[in-house]
Amino acid sequence: MAQKKVLLVEDEDNIALALGYLIGKQGYEMHRVADGDAALTAVEEHKPDLVVLDVMLPGRSGYEVCQVIRRDPALNNMRILMMTARGGEVERRKGLALGADAFMTKPFSAKDLAAKIDELLSGGVADG
Repeated sequence: MAQKKVLLVEDEDNIALALGYLIGKQGYEMHRVADGDAALTAVEEHKPDLVVLDVMLPGRSGYEVCQVIRRDPALNNMRILMMTARGGEVERRKGLALGADAFMTKPFSAKDLAAKIDELLSGGVADG
């Protein structure tokens, strides 16, 4: 079976390094971009199985990126895990309403993130 691809969209380098290490350790191929516009380009180029998407990004927000992905029928099978440091219920509901498959609030444990990524990539349905 082909290696699953994960696109990490995170503008903070220290967080991206930690998440990138974790995703790589799980055996997934990972690409990282640091802003919303680059995320959409990377989605087209790499066709990831999962987009780990920060809400607060330079350029387009994670919400906007999620909306664009969900409007493209060719990307229907792509999973989206949104994450934010502003973890209110309003943010979570907005992310899920826009089409995110799951929503996590920072900080979260590496174990929880690893479990959520495995769940989404194994076809499980998560809701944050």
